[in-house]
Amino acid sequence: MTRQWNLRGDEFEVSVGVLLRSLIGLLALGILTACSTSEVKEEGGRLYWPKPPDPPRYVYEATLRNEESLKPMSAADRMRLSISGYLPEKEVMIKPFGIAARGGSVVVTDTVMRRGLIFNLWRQRLYPFGNVGAEGVLVKPMGVDLDAKLNIYVADVGVRRVQIYDSMGMYLRSVGSREELERPVGVAVTPDGSRIYVIDAGGIDSQRHRLVIYGPDGELQAIIGRRGKAKGEFNLPTDVAVAPDGTVYVLDGGNFRIQAFTPEGVPLRSWGEVGRNFGDLARPRGLTVDGEGKVYVTDAAYRNFQIFTPEGRLLLAVGGEGLADLPGQFALPAGIAVDERGFVYVVDQLFVKIDVFRHVSEREAAEIMAQDEAYR
Repeated sequence: MTRQWNLRGDEFEVSVGVLLRSLIGLLALGILTACSTSEVKEEGGRLYWPKPPDPPRYVYEATLRNEESLKPMSAADRMRLSISGYLPEKEVMIKPFGIAARGGSVVVTDTVMRRGLIFNLWRQRLYPFGNVGAEGVLVKPMGVDLDAKLNIYVADVGVRRVQIYDSMGMYLRSVGSREELERPVGVAVTPDGSRIYVIDAGGIDSQRHRLVIYGPDGELQAIIGRRGKAKGEFNLPTDVAVAPDGTVYVLDGGNFRIQAFTPEGVPLRSWGEVGRNFGDLARPRGLTVDGEGKVYVTDAAYRNFQIFTPEGRLLLAVGGEGLADLPGQFALPAGIAVDERGFVYVVDQLFVKIDVFRHVSEREAAEIMAQDEAYR
């Protein structure tokens, strides 16, 4: 089932599984209640998490795959769909990995296509970048982030630096070098661009598993950690994110934990362990933080994303394993992002898609529960 957005409209339009919905008017996230379930409730064609009797907290909204995902269906496409029941989809991604979202822009990296893609939600356009020009050509782009000006920061393993572009994908400058970075896989930036945090994952035979901090002009400010299990050390870290209060979270994948640091890189706390219970980690890959400080982690083994409080208490698990490419089901989830409206964007590398979820407000949850007999 494919869902597309009409981002300039104010209403939903549903046709054979195609959902068109405006983002305008959807505001901040509500407060979650603790819940240790990832099961889905489907009501009226919508997918909600968690299942009754708990109030619905997240709803599947759409899937992004190409520029057509951003636009209403044309009359010709409607006719084609009604006749054949199928619409061919233009492939613009092969192996998406990192994702960032802010201000109506959703930026995705593709490690095989060797470029980035900007899904501009307001213009309903798709812009590639990093694949042409004398400078700023991407070799193996992985993690990505956006500052408040919508400048794009891409961790490029191939050139061992962070490549920086403007909001339209024009190359600006780079940070780091082959001497300073061995395997930069993740990047996060403060909204004002004053600090750039880079995950240097080293490799199996390397001790350079660390968090590297740069200033706005690329000056090296600090190197945090090395390979190990102690506080402030890392084992194959995969991602990094900056919370609204400045706390820096690192997904320490090989140690199956999330570590929190001060903006200067002083260790604060950590949580997580390998296991099969809710809140445990098995193959963590992507990390992000929303406007309220909640921490989101994708896990390729569980095929979902888990949401934690800043202290590490599990709130909810969303998604699930899918043998088919269906909404809210994942085969190989990777990057994750949350924009300022509370929309959650999750990359799936195998299904080559970006599933989009929205937090359900307490008022909307009450209306759903009042109308659906499953909650009574």
